[in-house]
Amino acid sequence: MAGAALLGYLLGSVNSAVILSKLVYKKDIRLQGSGNAGMTNMQRIYGKKAALFTFLGDFCKGIVAVLLGRLLLGVFASASLHGACIAGAFAVIGHNWPLYFGFKGGKGVLTTFSVMIIIAPLPTLVAFGIFLITVILTKYVSLGSLLAAVSLPVVVFFLGDVLCTQRGLGPVFYLSLFVAVLIIARHHANIRRLLQGKESKLSLHKNKNVE
Repeated sequence: MAGAALLGYLLGSVNSAVILSKLVYKKDIRLQGSGNAGMTNMQRIYGKKAALFTFLGDFCKGIVAVLLGRLLLGVFASASLHGACIAGAFAVIGHNWPLYFGFKGGKGVLTTFSVMIIIAPLPTLVAFGIFLITVILTKYVSLGSLLAAVSLPVVVFFLGDVLCTQRGLGPVFYLSLFVAVLIIARHHANIRRLLQGKESKLSLHKNKNVE
């Protein structure tokens, strides 16, 4: 279990937004825009291509963490599932508080999606649908992320894991609840701005004021 946790955390700490912004643009994304080391801020500051590479990096690390966590404890099916959940949870922790970048990372939405799409694809797709509809209707990525996070544990409780067998209270539910709480906690500033009507809306064009 400790090995799966460590592996997940180290993989999660590889923050694509920070690496890309420093290597390619010679700036730290955490000092620009919203200050968040994630895909949305990369898109706002550097455009679609930067957002795409950030997406690929953060998406892949969650998948790799889950698969390796499953392999580490793969002797028994139940242990394999626990390994996947632990590695996935710590991958999100690593993304939010990366070891390599001063423990200042992103909000974990994309990494959560990549972790959960492997462990519980159907509930994750339902939550993603809620995210997508919310963003299309309101243009608020943060609101979509929050509503998806709130819905995820509820849907997991009724639908279960990849085989639809882990319904109710169990490792998959507790994982979904854990990552949902993390996402909500990391969006505290967004929640305040939403309530004040000051939250930024999604734009497909990068900020032209950025040098």
